[in-house]
Amino acid sequence: MDKKKLAAAILEQVGGERNIKDVYHCATRLRFTLRDRSAADKSVIESMPGVVTVVESGGMFQVVIGNDVSDVYDELLQITSLSASSADGAAEQQKGNLFNRFVDLISGIFSPLLGVLAASGLLKGLNAVLVSFGWIDQQGGTYKVLHAAGDSFFYFLPIFLAFTAARKFKVNQFLAVALAGALIYPDLAAAFKEGISVDFMSIPVVLAQYSSTVIPIILAVWVLSYAEGFFKKLFHESVRNLLTPFFCLVIMVPLTLLVVGPIATFASSSIAAGYLAVYTISPIISGLIMGAMWQVLVIFGLHWGLVPVMLNNISVYGRDTLSAMTGPAVAAQAGAALGVFLKTRNKGMKALSLPAFVTGLFGITEPAVYGVTLKLKRPFLLACIAGAIGGGISSAFGASAIATATKSILTFPIFVGPGFIGYVLGYFVALILACILTYLFGFKEEADPVREKHRQEEAPGNKDGKKGEVVVSPMTGEVVKLAEVKDPAFASGGMGQGIALIPSEGRLYAPIDGKVEMAFPTKHAYGLRTADGGEVLIHIGLDTVKLGGEGFTSYVDTGDSVTKGDLIAEFDLDTLRKKGFDCTTLMVITNALHYKEVIPETKKYLNSGEAAITLVENRDTDLKKGIS
Repeated sequence: MDKKKLAAAILEQVGGERNIKDVYHCATRLRFTLRDRSAADKSVIESMPGVVTVVESGGMFQVVIGNDVSDVYDELLQITSLSASSADGAAEQQKGNLFNRFVDLISGIFSPLLGVLAASGLLKGLNAVLVSFGWIDQQGGTYKVLHAAGDSFFYFLPIFLAFTAARKFKVNQFLAVALAGALIYPDLAAAFKEGISVDFMSIPVVLAQYSSTVIPIILAVWVLSYAEGFFKKLFHESVRNLLTPFFCLVIMVPLTLLVVGPIATFASSSIAAGYLAVYTISPIISGLIMGAMWQVLVIFGLHWGLVPVMLNNISVYGRDTLSAMTGPAVAAQAGAALGVFLKTRNKGMKALSLPAFVTGLFGITEPAVYGVTLKLKRPFLLACIAGAIGGGISSAFGASAIATATKSILTFPIFVGPGFIGYVLGYFVALILACILTYLFGFKEEADPVREKHRQEEAPGNKDGKKGEVVVSPMTGEVVKLAEVKDPAFASGGMGQGIALIPSEGRLYAPIDGKVEMAFPTKHAYGLRTADGGEVLIHIGLDTVKLGGEGFTSYVDTGDSVTKGDLIAEFDLDTLRKKGFDCTTLMVITNALHYKEVIPETKKYLNSGEAAITLVENRDTDLKKGIS
């Protein structure tokens, strides 16, 4: 996969740099905040090689890529004027409902920290294992050095959070870090530990332990954003850069210690106590629910809302039980992918499911979920059931984590302690059970021999005598080789295999008997699905999404059934050409890998209704069935 080309293709299909308000990445996803969602072509992005899927949730347009996401993100920054710290138009107020804004806020604050968060958690866990087996002395220098390496991130967590929170709240990041540093300053920390009273201008300061905390600094940076904005407007630009940070620190540090900090600390303790109260009602039921629902939350990117709860539990109680409930859910999706690999005879699905299983073991489930289990539907549900059982077992033993990290076979050490055996048992029960259930009940791939024979006999053949489903030309026009199209995403075959046509009239007809899977609001593109499972994407013109539907008339909606020759849409060729748009129309098979061959017609000119593409299926694949 050429990451630079992929980044460029994604950039084009999200509407270009001007349509991006903000972008960052987490472990597997590029997370865009777009100005105009209608300018983004979700279907085209999903069909790109290297893209697992696209998810719209929490007010964000999320492009799931997998382990290479950071490389693609770096390439995106290279070809744009966007930066890792801010994006064009970032100062604009985030729109959307309160819940979407909350999810966007939390994911934006914690996503950049995910790598070091997981690594630090793993190091803390390994250190605990070394001590428990007596391999290192807890009073020795080796332990102290390793403990410093693993615990420093968590101890200085307010500083890291100040930096990322400042980006979300549009505050000077170094000013926010200075505020966080004041909260964990050694003199104040020592005063709290020794019980020494401290006052500010005769007002008693309610000291607290702010190291490793989450909520106080996030709330403090939010208040700081208003203070900084006020002083920036108050002072002339000649003294603004000096006096704004000066007054912000003079006011915000005491204000945080006197008011914001105590309020946030109370809120933090209340959240931890509330979670514990729910958990203690029935740990097993809590584990069943979280084990079943965790991957559903991950699909929509909503799991970020629980990350502060996990960190807060560790800050208040020293351990977190929520992490232990969700680990088996990750294992279950990996197990379901393994079950698909062991059962399927489809070479394409085998090629997807085995790597998905491996990445799932290392805590990255998007390839398994989007590429395998969710696509087949039933394996995803069976994995949720297995995850619930595994989560219930883990909770029944009282398993908990000393740090927050990606749930994988490598991070078992963070669960060392009370209930560790229960976590390991729950993890492997979920993995194995999901594999077995998927293998036995997940999907049915066997074709009906009589029906298959009849279909093969009835299917038209091509000039080589190969039989398969025929997709006819959706319009009348000159045939152009896909490689010659002036669009790198289509020309490279990244969108799929097929043909291009230069239309001689502005009418688009149905090329198959089947269903309209997606009729784009801009009326320039249509996703169709044949009765046998072929996925056909028709894109009228290049970059015509920018017209917003001007010059197009659509006669179908998403979900409609169509028959070959039905009029799908009309478009004004003269209008498109006068506005400078290339009217070349693309018709590609986006699931071409499911076929043994995708054979485009070699004629130089096609009338609507003439054979354009022949789909030759693998003998051992029944695309009609897909799932049972």
